Amino acid sequence: MKQLVQNFKTGQLEILDIPVPKVSQNTVLIESKVSLISSGTERSLVELARGTLFEKVRSQPEKVKEVLQKIKNDGLFAALEAVEAKLDEPLPLGYSNVGVVIDYGKGVQEFSIGDRVVSNGSHAEIVNVSKNLVARVPDNVDDETASFTVLGSIALEGVRLINPTLGEHIAVIGLGLIGQLVVQLLLASGCKVLAMDLREDRVNLAKSFGAEGYVLKNGESPVRAAMSFSKEQGVDGVVISASTNSNEPIVQAAQISRKRGRIVLVGVAKIDVPRDLFYKKELSFQVSCSYGPGRYDSLYEEKGIDYPLPYVRWTEKRNFEAVLDMMSAGKINVKPLITHRFPFNEALNAYEVLLKGDAIGILLEYRENDSKNKDLIVLRKQEKNFSESPVIGFIGPGQFAKRILLPILSSMNVRLKTIASSSGLQALHGGEKFGFELATSSYLQVFNDPEINTVFIATRHNSHASLVIEALKKGKNVYVEKPLALGLDELKEIISTYRESDKILMVGFNRRFSPFARTLKNALMYRKAPISVSITVNAGEIPLESWVQDPEIGGGRLLGEACHFIDLERYIVGVPIERVFAIGARNNGNLEEDNVVISLSFKDGSVGSIIYFSNGSKQYPKERVEVFNEGKVFLINNFRSLVGFGSRVKLNSFRQDKGHRNEVAEFINAIREGNPSPIPFEELVEVTFATLAAKESLKIGVPIDLKDFGGII
Repeated sequence: MKQLVQNFKTGQLEILDIPVPKVSQNTVLIESKVSLISSGTERSLVELARGTLFEKVRSQPEKVKEVLQKIKNDGLFAALEAVEAKLDEPLPLGYSNVGVVIDYGKGVQEFSIGDRVVSNGSHAEIVNVSKNLVARVPDNVDDETASFTVLGSIALEGVRLINPTLGEHIAVIGLGLIGQLVVQLLLASGCKVLAMDLREDRVNLAKSFGAEGYVLKNGESPVRAAMSFSKEQGVDGVVISASTNSNEPIVQAAQISRKRGRIVLVGVAKIDVPRDLFYKKELSFQVSCSYGPGRYDSLYEEKGIDYPLPYVRWTEKRNFEAVLDMMSAGKINVKPLITHRFPFNEALNAYEVLLKGDAIGILLEYRENDSKNKDLIVLRKQEKNFSESPVIGFIGPGQFAKRILLPILSSMNVRLKTIASSSGLQALHGGEKFGFELATSSYLQVFNDPEINTVFIATRHNSHASLVIEALKKGKNVYVEKPLALGLDELKEIISTYRESDKILMVGFNRRFSPFARTLKNALMYRKAPISVSITVNAGEIPLESWVQDPEIGGGRLLGEACHFIDLERYIVGVPIERVFAIGARNNGNLEEDNVVISLSFKDGSVGSIIYFSNGSKQYPKERVEVFNEGKVFLINNFRSLVGFGSRVKLNSFRQDKGHRNEVAEFINAIREGNPSPIPFEELVEVTFATLAAKESLKIGVPIDLKDFGGII
């Protein structure tokens, strides 16, 4: 199938042939018929992508501060790699799609094959969309009209926030696509509407729907026109649907409002509120969020959990349905807004028209395609003989994989055969960039290929255990990113499956492979007394809505990240862990797993502490390892330096080295030479088990002896 994407680094627009995406539990697979280009949002994105690096930087000043801080903490090379990876991500364009349902997940009950639906799917022949972002199209609403539903819901949410009542005088500033829809919705609500824009043709279009119009002119105040329109009272409300870097629309809105008027920003403007005007008139100002309640809420959009209607009457999906109902009743007329139509394969021409600035509604039309079941794309032929090398299948090319693991693999003498991602687009992008032969949206293409003997797994945490088990059963060597498992039952099944396999299993506990950790380990080789290890992690905040924080998907930060440091202490001490105790900070009585102290006791009497905090400053280094032993102290500072106090040990590096390259290289060499895993399987189990015990200790508030916990060790 084909999809339109924007390369933010180069500014290039491309129509790519990608594997058809796979449905998940709560998604709907839709074959596109028509999609609408959002003339405001998409034009801004394309213009920004085609701008210079300086222009891109200037548009996101907060990101510049983050990059500068990363250079200071992690080094220039790490910062440049992170920026490069971010800019190189392919960006799907579009979010106003009409099509026909061709498949759906097990958690979808409200749709059937063949249903005609709208969604916020991108410009692609086939889209995979959460069920809560899909709505059925009434029979009397044609595809072209229905394609305006998503933009209509953005307009509707702004109208809901302005809370219009019958007979009120409302001004609309900015008459692009969304502004024109706002005008029609306000008129349908019984309001009198003053439509304002810099362009006379757009003002005239709004007047054709029944609004009064005013052409804004530079340096000319609209106050007189607004006062005349509102019978000298000032308008009751203003909806700003313009897109500008200036705060002028906000100033104008305040000037034309009556006392205690309402202002809602639906578009884009510099939020620099003129205090004196707002103060004297007691004006209210609100920013509208996209389609409405549920937007950017992973529970609603990804897990398909709806808000109860009695408490949240209008969600984004119910806004979709309300717009469709108004279209069905003839209350919204979008036909005059359509200025251009293009076949999807001519989409690049459509964007050239868009950039000229004369278009309002541009439709992309899709023809029947024969790629509904095509989940495998050939990228290139095998170029040389890899008969003695591992043959790699890679599952989950996310940001970490593309920034760290895949560049390392592509530099090694291994055969990169198949890369898999359920979205299809990520598989194609990663496959082309790093030299894979095939890209697929189905991980089964990796597992069922007899040539592939080694699988890398870098998916979300909740899928790690099941993929490891399936890969081992298929006779593959496995490298899986941490964590190995999110629960005891998963860990027990992995142990059972591994014992019946003759393959290598490796977990991405990379820090033990760092030259700093290894130099430190060598310095402790002849110790005679127990050691004390302290690791401080300035982890930084991750929003609660992130999948990492979701207990079902990411497992939380203790399972997902703190396991790294339990493994590092296990490596440094070199003997098994006996006891784990974790305590966490409490905020208003709620336990914070993001701010936790973990204490470890080892068999030889050594002790370790892991201070894992998310509430620190970004100006402080992220990781600090201290070891105390026999009159000496060793300090690893952010994996850029190691210094010994009371010892001559010293190591410095211009770039941060957390051991990723050594880790992958040793795993590949172990496969080639028939050696055991670089990390013994027993240690992988022990560290995972200790992490699960730490989570339980955090929950119950007492130390846990590993021999008494879970029946594994």
